[in-house]
Amino acid sequence: MITKNNRLKEGKAIKTRICDLLGIKYPVLQGGMAWVSTAELAAAVSEGGGLGIIGSGQAPPQWLREQVKKAKELTDKPFGVNVMLLSPHVEEIVQLLAEEKVSVVTTGAGNPGKYLGLLHGAGIKVIPVVSSVALAKRLARSGVDAIIAEGMESGGHIGELTTMALVPQIVDAVDIPVIAAGGIFDGRGMAAALMLGAEGVQMGTRFMCAKECTIHERVKEMVIRAKDRDTVVTGRPTGHPVRVLKNKLARQFLELEERCAGSEEFEKLGVGRLRLAMQEGDVEMGSVMAGQVSSMVSRVQPAREIILEVVTGAEQIIKGFCDRVVNG
Repeated sequence: MITKNNRLKEGKAIKTRICDLLGIKYPVLQGGMAWVSTAELAAAVSEGGGLGIIGSGQAPPQWLREQVKKAKELTDKPFGVNVMLLSPHVEEIVQLLAEEKVSVVTTGAGNPGKYLGLLHGAGIKVIPVVSSVALAKRLARSGVDAIIAEGMESGGHIGELTTMALVPQIVDAVDIPVIAAGGIFDGRGMAAALMLGAEGVQMGTRFMCAKECTIHERVKEMVIRAKDRDTVVTGRPTGHPVRVLKNKLARQFLELEERCAGSEEFEKLGVGRLRLAMQEGDVEMGSVMAGQVSSMVSRVQPAREIILEVVTGAEQIIKGFCDRVVNG
């Protein structure tokens, strides 16, 4: 909790190249989670000094346009949109974002190279989410503006490397700024990410319990109740593993894996499950994508308070350890 004694002082905040690149006060990004990161949450994060990101998922272009316009009404600060490159609407969505001139586009599930000309031409920064060094190097060569290195601790679709192992390898492999994601909850996580060479952090799970997040209250309650081993990875045989909180749906996915079911069964079971959880509140048969830090979330807080806690905590930790460094 932010108190009088540890309140972040103006001008004392951690500042990196990410702040200058994106025009934000603090190097904190909110993950663009489908059916979670709506205009309300993104605007609140941006108003709080970070970068809010609307999650487009596989939503139709008209829905996204409405979300972008709503975010513009709620904040005059920079905000972004996450584009899933496997979306059937990706061509229309990229054109829409260029027309709306959003500040930042983050991407997942592919290579945004073919869209860089259009997006950069509209003044948009492009930051892909990656889970491997090879992809990070390829995308850096293509001209993206920064990289989000996401470890397997995160919720939703994941790679194979942990954040601790992935981030320094990508930092060493590219010359552009790197943002760490996966398993980051508070100032300790941010300080660790900075020591690994990252210049910012992206958090998803913690912002699920932001006051301004519009997901169903039952999902927020499930995250708050979660214990340290309450997430599980499903879908490995499909090549698209997903980290979720354990529930009846997760158990059914694991049963499919045990009997080596075909991809059709996985696809049939998964259709519409994320929306079912996040918007309708079915936490048993819906897909509750959340990361391993779920067990650290203890309450619902305003987005601004979350950001200040993280940045202030990181500043205090870094200063504290600097005081421990002695000569000789």
